[in-house]
Amino acid sequence: MSGLLGVRRLLLWGLVCLWLPSLVRGALFVSHHYEAAQEPGAAVKSLQKRSVNNPTVEVHSVTVDCTVTSRFAHTVMTSKALNKANISQEIFFEVELPKTAYITNFSMEIENQVYVGEVKEKEKAKKQYDAAVSRGQTAGLVKASGRKMEKFSVSVNIAAQSNVTFTLTYEELLQRKLGHYEIQTRVKPKQLVEEFKIVTNIYEPQGISYVDAHATFLSNELLPLVEKTVTEKKARIYFSPTLEQQRSCAGCEGTLIDGDFIIKYDVNRAKTLGDIQIVNGYFVHFFAPPDLPRVPKNVVFVIDRSGSMSGTKIYQTKEAMLAILKDLHEEDYFGIILFDSSIDPWKDSLIKANKENVDEAMAFIKRLHDRGATNINDAVLRAVDLLRQGRSDHIVPEISIDMIILLTDGMPNVGESNLPRIQENVHAAIGGNMSLFCLGFGNDVDYRFLDVMGKQNKGLARRIFEASDATLQLQGFYEEVSSPLLSEVDLRYPDNAVDFITTNHFDQLFNGSEIVVAGRLTDNDLDNFLVEVFAQGSEGDFQVQGQASAIQWDVIYPEEEYIFGDFTERLWAYLTIQQLLEKSKTGSEDEKGNATAKALDMSLLYNFVTPLTSMVVTKPETENGTDSPLVADKLTEEQRQQAEKMVHRYQYSRPLYNTPTFLVDGDPHFLIELPDRDDALCFNINDKPGTIFNLVKDSTPGILVNGQIIGDKKIPPDGKINTYFWRFGIIHRTLGVRLEVTTRDISIFQDGHRVKLLWSDTASLKGPNVDFLVTKGHSLLVTLRDSVKFLILLHKVWEKHPYHRDYLGFYTLDSHLMTPNVHGLLGQFYHGIEYEVTDLRPGEVPEKPDATMYVKGQELNVTRGWQRDFRRDEKNGENIPCWFIHTNGTGLIDGDATDYIVSGLFKTV
Repeated sequence: MSGLLGVRRLLLWGLVCLWLPSLVRGALFVSHHYEAAQEPGAAVKSLQKRSVNNPTVEVHSVTVDCTVTSRFAHTVMTSKALNKANISQEIFFEVELPKTAYITNFSMEIENQVYVGEVKEKEKAKKQYDAAVSRGQTAGLVKASGRKMEKFSVSVNIAAQSNVTFTLTYEELLQRKLGHYEIQTRVKPKQLVEEFKIVTNIYEPQGISYVDAHATFLSNELLPLVEKTVTEKKARIYFSPTLEQQRSCAGCEGTLIDGDFIIKYDVNRAKTLGDIQIVNGYFVHFFAPPDLPRVPKNVVFVIDRSGSMSGTKIYQTKEAMLAILKDLHEEDYFGIILFDSSIDPWKDSLIKANKENVDEAMAFIKRLHDRGATNINDAVLRAVDLLRQGRSDHIVPEISIDMIILLTDGMPNVGESNLPRIQENVHAAIGGNMSLFCLGFGNDVDYRFLDVMGKQNKGLARRIFEASDATLQLQGFYEEVSSPLLSEVDLRYPDNAVDFITTNHFDQLFNGSEIVVAGRLTDNDLDNFLVEVFAQGSEGDFQVQGQASAIQWDVIYPEEEYIFGDFTERLWAYLTIQQLLEKSKTGSEDEKGNATAKALDMSLLYNFVTPLTSMVVTKPETENGTDSPLVADKLTEEQRQQAEKMVHRYQYSRPLYNTPTFLVDGDPHFLIELPDRDDALCFNINDKPGTIFNLVKDSTPGILVNGQIIGDKKIPPDGKINTYFWRFGIIHRTLGVRLEVTTRDISIFQDGHRVKLLWSDTASLKGPNVDFLVTKGHSLLVTLRDSVKFLILLHKVWEKHPYHRDYLGFYTLDSHLMTPNVHGLLGQFYHGIEYEVTDLRPGEVPEKPDATMYVKGQELNVTRGWQRDFRRDEKNGENIPCWFIHTNGTGLIDGDATDYIVSGLFKTV
């Protein structure tokens, strides 16, 4: 993504079709910008000149076409745009896709010339990337985006009156979790689009048991537009609102469509053997037998209570554990071990999960508090001892499954702290007789350490993100593993008929999940294709067998057989690469090397962008005769965590207010607080004293807020004159209210009457639509009913100060009822702002690092700094960490700061 000069205007449009079984987020952005019309020397600018009604890049269509064939999902995203300007324009294409999906193709068609991405070995691609950077060119990388997404970005320069078509394809095998598959489409348009279409076709020869489609943004008007057609073996979901149906109101440019479109489905499971499909010389076996009784489990919860778990983490852990304990089945046995530098078991042996014992355990958890250091080694070994003792003392049922669930938020720093040695100790102690599930809470854990330790011991690792939903994350993970159905599952096929089989031994099968095995046929004679499954179930040995036969796809789907092609082979390749990448993390060095080499060969053969490969997109030559490659990578979990750690270092260290706050205070400093991201953005506006800026304008209800700045009494010794807001004008035309607030007094005009209030008094005025509350010498709270709430703070400066004067601060406390058309220096942020911060690096001041911000299609250099919020501390203020955007907020605000200058305190131009 290239940096852009000058005043830019960006329109965003976004959507993506995701088929992850768990909730994920994604967005497709087709972005454009153009030079704002400016008259040399003009002092007054109209915001209407920058209206979204006059785009210079027109997005014709955005189409997302998802085809799911026997759980294998293939998505094609296509977007077409036209540069309507008389000069060349740079157009951005950004897609957020699931981190577990593999990009398989990307192309751009420009003036009948097609540019196609090429998958290369990562090291070779990196050389091209480094070469481009050394030439001063931008070479974009795929960036981590949120918990489960990564963002693919490319920009291209388009000649005047020319079209561009972007096409991105990626694939993934759906995983079944909690009894269903999920296809999620995030829809976040920032403008109306002529042709907007999401099409999802699901083909399941096993038979579809149910399909549910819903969206967070569906109103009564939009609900009928979701067309759902379901037959026995096929489902089609179609959503394509017209331009008028997308509008937030008649004549509005805002759109109603903003949220998640989610499809959940499952298939019929009449056969105990599962479903076997054979197509084009490859087979796939889906195994999730119906109506199996659960196997009792013996589980030890090992919970970190070290000092780093203090505050929110320990509270969320307690809340999750209380819910989990309630969900234990009475035939289960359980134990609890709390650890820091010492190890503190709740009981000396496992105990049955009856109501009395569960109630006692819940009381124990409620007393949980943080203290001490972190001794992971001894805590896990103590859990192993508890489970062993349960077996040797015949406390637990003979047919039951043993598991340990470890929750930790930090690195071991007491007892054994060498990570490989801890892994060796745990592996030796468990001896293949129990499962270890490792939950890493926050960014301070070594995820790779937990991941390897889990995989070495019939388990896995899962990251728990520090957020308000951490309790739900913990509960959700437990729900996935709480009901084991089978253990030691072996799926066997004729040796002389198949080869290159994916993993066919599984430690457990949990309720609501599914086992998938794929392989290549060496013999097309299927008369002898015997399939057998052996496992341990609730009643001992479990065994089923049956004869597999090829499904006649052209008979089941007579009109659509052309779409299926080689999906079984690509499913096999996807699954094989995924499993080889997992094997490359454990075992001997030779085993790791062999697995890595095989995974690389297959990634190149099948054109998958995996952690071992990159896609190189060579863009058209620019005016200077050079090209600039974009390198699309697949990030590892360790790389994602490292990036998050860097950003997390500069996040908030204090609780945020529950709702976003938009304020301007000080010299004048603008601050946009974003609680949902635990972050803030800030910028300064510098202009000559006397200038009046528009802060908020919402034409539908007729709300206007303007502010005038004042300078210091005289030029300070450093030669820099500071400016502050000293006067605000507020209008609400619908309510018939006009308010003028200065550092001297407050004037309220309504229904032809004027009321004057003094800062030296405490006063309260209440009307049917408006409330005013003056706190003596401190603040004015303005509440405009069913609309907005403002707070204005008075800053009194020593009367004899040689330079500074009294000034005002302006805070928006509640803006959720403002219309989508609201704008202004503050108002434009009322409905959120999409941005990404990456590439943290040292700044001019050690404690203020620089970073790269991608926002509104532009690449900005930003600095981590602080601005002050004076609501809690009127004298000194409270430092708020924020990303500072330089040069009067250029690139973050729409247009230029001078576009917001108005000619009067109650004027719009």
